Amino acid sequence: MSRKLEPGRLVVATHNAGKVREMGALLAPFGIETVSAGELGLPEPAETEETFEGNARIKAHAAAKASGLPALSDDSGIEVEALGGKPGVHTADWAETGRGRDFVMAMTRVWRLLEEAEAPEPRRARFVSTLCLAWPDGHDELFRGEVPGRIVWPMRGRAGFGFDPIFLPEGETETFGEMDPERKNAMSHRARAFALLVEACLR
Repeated sequence: MSRKLEPGRLVVATHNAGKVREMGALLAPFGIETVSAGELGLPEPAETEETFEGNARIKAHAAAKASGLPALSDDSGIEVEALGGKPGVHTADWAETGRGRDFVMAMTRVWRLLEEAEAPEPRRARFVSTLCLAWPDGHDELFRGEVPGRIVWPMRGRAGFGFDPIFLPEGETETFGEMDPERKNAMSHRARAFALLVEACLR
């Protein structure tokens, strides 16, 4: 039996403004007021696991323990089939420059590696999101959502963030980067994981 999340304050265990906005909008209808780990000045824990589940747990438990509030973390990324599932849990790392994140550089790298590997079309990929909801007493609940699709080039669209401009979801004609944000948020990997969380912990 899953533990229910009561209305009140919850820490979104991220310093990523895009994720904070998305999570806040999704949780507001359930009487949940969100505050980010960044706003509380909580440090970012080292993500040392090689799975989305492992890293989501690290972030959620660190924030719950430090704040004394329930905390929700998301560990997400893109897995490219022909690259053996890379960048996967290292999705954000591929964009690191030492001066902030450059996702155009990261998307270019993905395409270059696919070209070098002469990967056949369709170049399948999937966006994965694992949500971890943790309480200060150490209890947690995990939820995983996926969206299958393929990598396209050149980049298309200026909406979204991260690898959205090169990801075309299965059965769609627009990349996540071209989609209206409301439409993308309704079908995204995070939305799918969130629907499972709602069913288990908020209904």
